[in-house]
Amino acid sequence: MYDIKALYEAKSVAHASQLLLEHPEAKVIAGGSDVLIQMREGKLAGATLVSIYGLDELRGITMEEDGTIRIGSLTSFSHITKNPIIQQHVNVLGEAVDMVGGPQIRNIGTIGGNTCNGVTSADSGSTLVAYDAIVELTGAEGKRLVPIREFYIKAGKVDLRPGEIETAILIKKESYEGYKGHYIKYAMRNAMDIATCGCSANVKLSEDKKTILDARLAYGVAGPVPMRAPSAEAAAKGKTVSEETVNAFAKAALDDINPRTSWRATKEFRLHLAEELARRALREAIKQSGGDM
Repeated sequence: MYDIKALYEAKSVAHASQLLLEHPEAKVIAGGSDVLIQMREGKLAGATLVSIYGLDELRGITMEEDGTIRIGSLTSFSHITKNPIIQQHVNVLGEAVDMVGGPQIRNIGTIGGNTCNGVTSADSGSTLVAYDAIVELTGAEGKRLVPIREFYIKAGKVDLRPGEIETAILIKKESYEGYKGHYIKYAMRNAMDIATCGCSANVKLSEDKKTILDARLAYGVAGPVPMRAPSAEAAAKGKTVSEETVNAFAKAALDDINPRTSWRATKEFRLHLAEELARRALREAIKQSGGDM
């Protein structure tokens, strides 16, 4: 069923880097929920694999001394959703990855695999972009930190250098403290489907809950990579909490995105979705923050 040329099991991060340098054509395999499917379809027939699945040091979620949330790259979607640190500080990320596939996929699929695939439809992508997440990459020359918006280069391609693997996702305290967010996935059906459009918004309100101090908006499937909508963010920042502000925010988002027509949906339909999802996501984020909508 699986045409595999060779399989190497990494004993450590350094060993994984060494194996990748020795076998530059090799593919990294973690949970395997994407790689094995591509192999079965024949797209990766005869591939050489480097497995990092046994590297338990890349699993788990911790909070560092400065308040940075550290998510190990091999942490499964289900563990992210159930983790108390995530639930308390960035619950929207847990909600987003809980929409990936079905329970079996969420138990085996990893946050590292989801981001390293470089696909715009990844359910984690837009929320991580909205929270200015940082990708930690480790290779023979040490660690490298890359803002996730720079990590995505183009459809299916990310900023991974030879011998590097993703070791963690970092979300700094200033990126999440005081913010509440909401993610909406629109798909052809309610389960086991890829997003036709994904939208993640988070907001920080004033102490009296009447002013939007800051708002962030990010999309999946609104362009070749997960992307922010700076025009929408500018349209809401410093404005009064109101339907007028929410509508201006949603309409301004259309200035920043460029979805394509595919067999799943036309460009025009995706633009309609993007505006409406932005409106609903911001409205819900405001409500979660204690604002009156």
